[in-house]
Parts: sequence; structure tokens; C-alpha cells
Amino acid sequence: MTGGEVAGILVAVFWAILVSFLAVVLVRLAQTLKATTKLVADVTDQAVPLLADASTAVRSAQTQLDRVDAIATDVQEVTSNASALSSTVASTFGGPLVKVAAFGYGVRRALGRKGSEPAPAPERRTVIVGRTVPIARRRKQKG
Repeated sequence: MTGGEVAGILVAVFWAILVSFLAVVLVRLAQTLKATTKLVADVTDQAVPLLADASTAVRSAQTQLDRVDAIATDVQEVTSNASALSSTVASTFGGPLVKVAAFGYGVRRALGRKGSEPAPAPERRTVIVGRTVPIARRRKQKG
């Protein structure tokens, strides 16, 4: 065997090893791609029903929000009507009722004093720094 034949055999062996290595790599890559494809298909099969359920839930929530909005609008209208009614009742009956109550109080007080002696005059008081002080105490403070 000559040197050229040995070199040719070495190159052929090198190429055979390289091709074998590349074949193994390609087989592994094909297995990985097959597994990835199966995984993506499984995820898709599971994701589609989940997305459909989520879409249904969102539609239901939107319906409920529309109902709540309608209820809130009705409550606001009822509140404004109640406020207007309260103002009307207060302005219509408030003044006369106060006058009738004051008249009744005056009549009761007048009838209560009719047969008895006059009530003593209330003790005079002066306001000092936000509190009421009797006259006797004021004199002590001055003197």
C-alpha cells in the first residue's frame, strides 16, 4: 500500500464517520421535531376549549355588568326622585308644622302657668371663653 492509498482510505473513513455522526444528529433532530409537533398539537387541542370557555365567561360577565349598570341607573333615578319629594314635603309641610308645634307649646305653657305663681326669672349668665359662668362666680372673679 502506498501512501496515497492510505490517505484515500483515511479520507474515506473520516467521511464515513462524519456521515454517520450527521445521520445520528439528523435522526435525533427528527425525533425532537416529532415530539415538538405532538406537544403543540396537544396544547392546541386543550387550548381551544379553554379559550371557548373563557370567551363564554367574558360574555356572561359583560351581560352581568350591563344589568348592574341598568340597576345603578335606576337607583340613581329613584334617589333623585326621593330627594325631590323630600324637598317638596319639607317646604310644603315644614313651615306650618313648626308653627303648629310652637303654638301648641305656647298654649301648654300658658295653661300651665294660669293656676300657679309666676316662674322665677332664670339666673343671668355670661359667656366667657366658650363657657357659661353664673353671676355669683363672676362677682367673685372681679372682686
